Amino acid sequence: ECILSGIMSVNGKKVLHMDRNSYYGGESASITPLEDLYKRFNLPGTPPESMGRGRDWNVDLIPKFLMANGQLVKMLLYTEVTRYLDFKVIEGSFVYKGGKIYKVPSTEAEALASSLMGLFEKRRFRKFLVYVANFDESDPRTFEGVDPKKTTMRDVYKKFDLGQDVIDFTGHALALYRTDDYLDQPCQETINRIKLYSESLARYGKSPYLYPLYGLGELPQGFARLSAIYGGTYMLNKPIEEIVIENGKVVGVKSEGEVARCKQLICDPSYVSDRVTKVGQVIRVICILSHPIKNTNDANSCQIIIPQNQVNRKSDIYVCMISSAHNVAAQGKYIAIASTTVETADPEKEIKPALDLLEPIEQKFVSISDLFAPTDLGTESQIFISRTYDATTHFETTCDDIKDIYKRMMGSEFDFEEMKRKKNDIYGEEEQQ
Repeated sequence: ECILSGIMSVNGKKVLHMDRNSYYGGESASITPLEDLYKRFNLPGTPPESMGRGRDWNVDLIPKFLMANGQLVKMLLYTEVTRYLDFKVIEGSFVYKGGKIYKVPSTEAEALASSLMGLFEKRRFRKFLVYVANFDESDPRTFEGVDPKKTTMRDVYKKFDLGQDVIDFTGHALALYRTDDYLDQPCQETINRIKLYSESLARYGKSPYLYPLYGLGELPQGFARLSAIYGGTYMLNKPIEEIVIENGKVVGVKSEGEVARCKQLICDPSYVSDRVTKVGQVIRVICILSHPIKNTNDANSCQIIIPQNQVNRKSDIYVCMISSAHNVAAQGKYIAIASTTVETADPEKEIKPALDLLEPIEQKFVSISDLFAPTDLGTESQIFISRTYDATTHFETTCDDIKDIYKRMMGSEFDFEEMKRKKNDIYGEEEQQ
């Protein structure tokens, strides 16, 4: 919602942004000080002395990293919201296999040394990666007999003779799919995802992921500033009493007895329970540790992916770990957040393989959230509802939703170049250096 309010302001629309909370970002806020996190999860008492100063903590409720070459970074660069943020590269990505974790190779040398696969497998995998890197949708000569819109990914893996372990780690740690449904779908999307991963990795070398200092709560604030620069108005602590509808169409929002009139409305599912449907649940466990995660070479930040096949599930389990190096925790402390899509009536048992990797855990905060999707696409009502944040550990699915809402509102595709032009029209070309 914050990103959209920023983009709509740049588009010359008059934006009023109301939030019933006293902080920016709604569900994806970072909670500070630590005392507030204890309160939020109804834990008795206050954090122990050993946790350091409460205000040194900024704990994300929903863990996600940014793909260095991904859509959110593009949005940040085009809108220049990067001015308000500082990023650090996440030190490594790991994948779980047979009860142990292995580093996802980030260079050719690492790939050759990796114990994730045998020697011949490595050669075949390398050939596959070269194929993906050269693959160009507009040049059929690069297809080598594969039809990007018809050939399934399963067949592409077969073509390169890749074994099950390599398929697991490619589909889940590189293409970042949560389930194996993609295997029987046309390969174009998967090839593009692996390309995105490799290109993001090429930018910084350690991993393809970035994370903002002071936590993800900085992102909505950055876009809120953008909106304000372009004349948008922000109101925090503003209760929403009613969405006013006339003839099936939104005409305003009622708050504290007054009505703010509007032509279009963007909101998350929590504001319109009658226009959304529950599509699943996510469990997230925030863990405070006093040590880096074992077998990660003492990294002060990392991601661990547990592919569903490895733990007899349908969807992957993710772990994101950050630390005092990112100004989100007290000195010497680490925050690891495990998340997955709920599949049974005992979600805590489902996430156990991830928690076992993190032991000993000093304190944990468990949340189970319902996932909602809009039943109303807004064509008639002009109410545009976002989807709940999923279990993935990057912002690509969120950005797809943003682009989808944009298209439904504006009737045209979201275009990064167009946005840049609009900005220049209002503010003039950037100064020539």
